[in-house]
Amino acid sequence: MPCVIWITGLPGSGKSTVALAVKNLMPHAEILRMDELRKFVTPEPTYSDNERECVYRALVYTAKTLYELGHTIIIDATGNKKSWRELARNLIPDFCEIYLKCPLELCIEREKMRSNTHGAPRNIYKKAKAGAPVPGMQAPYEEPDKPDLLIDTEKESPEEAAAKILLLIMNNEKDHQNFSIDKKQGFGKL
Repeated sequence: MPCVIWITGLPGSGKSTVALAVKNLMPHAEILRMDELRKFVTPEPTYSDNERECVYRALVYTAKTLYELGHTIIIDATGNKKSWRELARNLIPDFCEIYLKCPLELCIEREKMRSNTHGAPRNIYKKAKAGAPVPGMQAPYEEPDKPDLLIDTEKESPEEAAAKILLLIMNNEKDHQNFSIDKKQGFGKL
């Protein structure tokens, strides 16, 4: 059964690494990376509020369309506003929000050291110190109120995070199947 998994968190929290670890456990899933989409939608990004609104709405629409075509999608995107993640939750029936919680200081250190940016711009926190609107610094990052899963990436490895995400997805599928079976019999959820 397809689903959409949005992995959110500050830049440098481990979103891309965890997304790859999830894909290793779910080879049929596809990763939809905001940084790659942005290169096509806004080749010379300004990161203005209006631009972000358009790009994130395009991301949600793309995920929804791929989901409707039967694909499991892993969204690798900061999604610093709750409204964008809620839009996805409202439009996609089988949606999970995964919050990678990580202290800003550690995110900054990770970003300095990473060799593979997975399409993300380099030196973003350095740019933030010069005034660029980076989530968690000049641009707010709105933490999820009730994520489907919260993972502390300061303490848990990408593989441990991926295993937790897979377990969540499997439990959601099981609940959905139980509901479907009961609904046909007219008894509601088990």
